[in-house]
Amino acid sequence: MPFHSKIMDEGAAASALASSSSSSSKAKTRKPKPTLISRIHALFHAMNRKPLLKKTLITFSLFCLLYALFNALINPSLDADTASPTTTVHSAILAAAGAGARGGSPRVRVYLYDLPHRFTYGVIQQHSLARGARPPHTVSLLKYPGHQHMAEWYLFSDLIRPESERSGSPVVRVADPEEADLFFVPFFSSLSLIVNPNRPAGSGLGAEKPAYVDEETQEALVEWLEMQEYWKRSNGRDHVIVASDPNAMYRVLDRVRNCVLLVADFGRLRPDQGSLVKDVVVPYSHRIRSYDGDVSVENRKTLLFFMGNRYRKEGGKIRDILFQVLEKEKDVIIKHGAQSRESRRAASQGMHTSKFCLHPAGDTPSACRLFDAIVSLCIPVVVSDDIELPFEDTIDYRKLAIFVDTESAIKPGYLVSKLRAVTPNRILEYQKELKEVKRYFEYEEPDGTVNEIWRQVSKKLPLIKLMINREKRLLKSEAGCSCICTNQTTFRTL
Repeated sequence: MPFHSKIMDEGAAASALASSSSSSSKAKTRKPKPTLISRIHALFHAMNRKPLLKKTLITFSLFCLLYALFNALINPSLDADTASPTTTVHSAILAAAGAGARGGSPRVRVYLYDLPHRFTYGVIQQHSLARGARPPHTVSLLKYPGHQHMAEWYLFSDLIRPESERSGSPVVRVADPEEADLFFVPFFSSLSLIVNPNRPAGSGLGAEKPAYVDEETQEALVEWLEMQEYWKRSNGRDHVIVASDPNAMYRVLDRVRNCVLLVADFGRLRPDQGSLVKDVVVPYSHRIRSYDGDVSVENRKTLLFFMGNRYRKEGGKIRDILFQVLEKEKDVIIKHGAQSRESRRAASQGMHTSKFCLHPAGDTPSACRLFDAIVSLCIPVVVSDDIELPFEDTIDYRKLAIFVDTESAIKPGYLVSKLRAVTPNRILEYQKELKEVKRYFEYEEPDGTVNEIWRQVSKKLPLIKLMINREKRLLKSEAGCSCICTNQTTFRTL
């Protein structure tokens, strides 16, 4: 009998035997169905006897089986008809995208207010009109003008970008205000002030009312905000407003002082209007060309460089004294220069070829020269007793700048003697540190200033929640700001 026929007959006999014995075993206990674990064990046992292709298929099947088991244990409520490994992996990716870039912390959710046109693009149009230009009617063709307080534009443009382009951001924009942790108010407050620059802060209206009035725009904005449900809910505490020009929002500061204010310094703010506890210090947008070269002493022939307005008010009066002390010193360039394209070119050349760059106070403790110096790898020499600096939880400014008190700086010969005593190796150390932190002061850097500002803002969230919940349970007579959100703290600001 052929071999294959013999196998078939033996198989038929075995089937008949199994059929005949089935009726006699009905009364006996049935064998339990194999469990998932026993099936996995059987698959492992079978793999040792299979060829390579079958082993590969079995391995893939086993992986899918283990994945399904793991998913069922983690999320038992997931509907089996709708869930799949693909959708589960997609959900995991979305969850990972919701984590912050640093430390895997959840990203803070920010709602971008859709303000009326007059407070955003309308301000850009008014700026063009005030300078004799005819702005385009199409919003997409409007160009925000360059100036040193451009933080408001960079933060706004960051939030309106696609999420895929906001790599590493500590915040995520949400479309539903109910989901928001913070509310961003995209009013171009500094540009609004610049539109009619000949109107000093606090001045009354002249005989001829100008076409655009910053004070009226500020008040109209706050009136709009005070009608919003989410402003009323928190009394504005979870709202973020950029006021980086020292005079920005000055007319309505008392009405927005609960907000997180993004400021250049606290020079024009009362202690109950702003503080390091509640607000965020942001850097000026540097106006000179960033230095792309490497650290060097040989290529920097000038000892000390400064170019800017000689005559300033308040703390900036020291500039005139420093001019008198320094302008005849060897290897020192100190000259008057207002903001212009030509001045910026000269300042770029001077900072890129100098070892040290002077940073005296302006009308308020800070000025843009500090940040111009940083991106130039020119060691800042800071002469401003009450200055507050951005990102001090991350940056140790003693490693990249020299701080001199005002009284010592104006002594003839003191400043230049101090700088000449700095060794070439120490200068290189300063420059290396400047190069390391430079990105924190580059607004256009993908993971630069904007992300760092959002990180600083995000850190205010626990205090914001504390104050909101605290005010809800206090009686009206007890409510109001306390030392926790003012300058009356152990922090020394102004």
